[in-house]
Amino acid sequence: DTQSKQRRSKTATMPATAVFTTNMGTFEAELYTEIMPITCGNFIDLANSGFYDGVHFHRVIPNFMCQFGCPHAKDANSRRSGTGGPDPGTTFKSCDGTMYKRTHDGGIPDEIGKEEQKLTNAVGTLSMANTGQPQSGGSQFFINTNHNSFLDWFDRQSESAHPVFGKVNKGLDLVERISKVRTRNDNPLEPVKMISVRVN
Repeated sequence: DTQSKQRRSKTATMPATAVFTTNMGTFEAELYTEIMPITCGNFIDLANSGFYDGVHFHRVIPNFMCQFGCPHAKDANSRRSGTGGPDPGTTFKSCDGTMYKRTHDGGIPDEIGKEEQKLTNAVGTLSMANTGQPQSGGSQFFINTNHNSFLDWFDRQSESAHPVFGKVNKGLDLVERISKVRTRNDNPLEPVKMISVRVN
């Protein structure tokens, strides 16, 4: 009926805020639920189910980015950090109400190609990590601490195609601090732990 359709479309366009609570403090990000409904729906499902709780930032590079979201990184020193993702074949609801099933290795559909999805990897943006293969994005993402336009899917400087799905709007200074901690092979020497990520 028309009323439930209106209710559904209203839900799809409601702004969503992700609250990231770390052992170094808290930052927040606006999610682009309307432009990137699949990517945001996947992220919200993982965040609110507790998937990210207790996971560490496994790769931080000053003036570049902070990468996060690998389940193997619950162990801050795991050599498998950067290789994990959501459970294969699990389902989630896109922000437009459509149900999706993750691939055999936990990947989701790539949201690239539309004019309105031309969101550049600017400072503070959240962007999907992937292997360069189709549908290889899952739970891992990074927060840009530099304007990394060569990572844009619509930029031809490189073959990289990392879709942006949100932007830090509170606590960017904390993200900058995380990017500058002492590291060994880009992994923080003193673990930076995500206590929780929740989206409201």
